[in-house]
Amino acid sequence: MPKHSATPFHRRRSTRVAAAAGAVGALAAGLLLFPAGASQPARSAKKATQAEKVVLPTADTGFDYQIGGAYTPPKGVRAVSRDRSAKPAPGLYNVCYVNAFQAQPDALGWWRKNHPDLVLKDRGGNPVNDEDWGEALLDTSTTAKRARLAAVVGGWIDGCAKSGFQAVEPDNLDSYERSGGRLTKAHNAAFATLLAQRAHAAGLAIGQKNTTALLPERARIGFDFAVAEECGRYGECGAFASAYENRVFVIEYEEDGYAGACDEWGGRLSVVRRDVDVAPRGGEGYVFRSC
Repeated sequence: MPKHSATPFHRRRSTRVAAAAGAVGALAAGLLLFPAGASQPARSAKKATQAEKVVLPTADTGFDYQIGGAYTPPKGVRAVSRDRSAKPAPGLYNVCYVNAFQAQPDALGWWRKNHPDLVLKDRGGNPVNDEDWGEALLDTSTTAKRARLAAVVGGWIDGCAKSGFQAVEPDNLDSYERSGGRLTKAHNAAFATLLAQRAHAAGLAIGQKNTTALLPERARIGFDFAVAEECGRYGECGAFASAYENRVFVIEYEEDGYAGACDEWGGRLSVVRRDVDVAPRGGEGYVFRSC
């Protein structure tokens, strides 16, 4: 397995989709992926029993986003998100951060050595990169590749459960937007479905990370809640709140977005203001506020 760095990995999306247009587009993609009348594979009795153990987060609970490094949660915090390499916070609702759709920069060598065909490539055979973060995209374009990716990422999800987390947030659900047309919403939705099945089988809830275009597919995929970065800044909080009955963790990196999210959603959603590097408390630039 590739080594997992503790570097902060939050994603401020490079492209934005208007809620209405995104919903229509995602619905069309969903009809292609899950035709009318089609049924999803039935879970085994064992998996159904395990899924009953899944605990959903509580709406409007005190939250801290600690994916840049774990530290003692501030007073009033009842839920945290931490990198999968960190330990859960005792007594709190813990969400495990997993970079599921892209390769960490320091793990690309492992992927190229062990699973070279699972790294998305351009016509010249070079990895297709998320230029903002220096991460290669993983190839979700075929059923076979998704199954093999799910075996790797699924092992990480199992590790989250073994460590004591209650939920998982797979990042970069929107990687298809950076793929140059090589990946589609349907590809990533199908892979997310495998991850949701794996999470539920392990007794974990699973959160949708950003990507309003896939909100219409949330039930078919199996998402239980949302982690929405800068939804206040971009006017997306309402779409997530409606879809997930207010079970939404909101992270704002700019003051205007935070103020707007608190004014409109502070009494319904879990809203936190963090610094752009999500530094641990005491680290340079550390910011934490909640409403």
